[in-house]
Amino acid sequence: MKKNLLIATIIASAFISVKASAQSSDTSKYMLQNDVEVAKEEGGTHNGGGKTIGFNFFANAKNLKTAFRKRILKPGSSIGYHLQKEDEIYYVISGNGTMQMNGKTFAVKPGDAILTRPGSSHGIAPDAGNDLVIMIVYEKK
Repeated sequence: MKKNLLIATIIASAFISVKASAQSSDTSKYMLQNDVEVAKEEGGTHNGGGKTIGFNFFANAKNLKTAFRKRILKPGSSIGYHLQKEDEIYYVISGNGTMQMNGKTFAVKPGDAILTRPGSSHGIAPDAGNDLVIMIVYEKK
């Protein structure tokens, strides 16, 4: 139940941002995108290496201040350890993995939400033998 509420909150927040930016446009009142439209095979971000699939939803929405992304981290890949410059939320949809946060390491699983604050450092990787599917939300600068 808590997992569904958090997902709904994240999606509603992104929708409100999209709706606000779309209303300022004469050509569109909303945007609808599906995984298939935005999926892109990429290496692990922040020098994480390996293979991932990134989903950058609403990348072409004018005046949208919220980044709303999904990433599938394949075994052997990661989002590399890096310094955070803005608030960022990671939400684990499926799979199990390991997160490094400010020098500490801890397990993550479906339903976990992790808020990383400016000035913190973090990275995340799937456990061997499974994909780690995460949503990532942050304010664009």
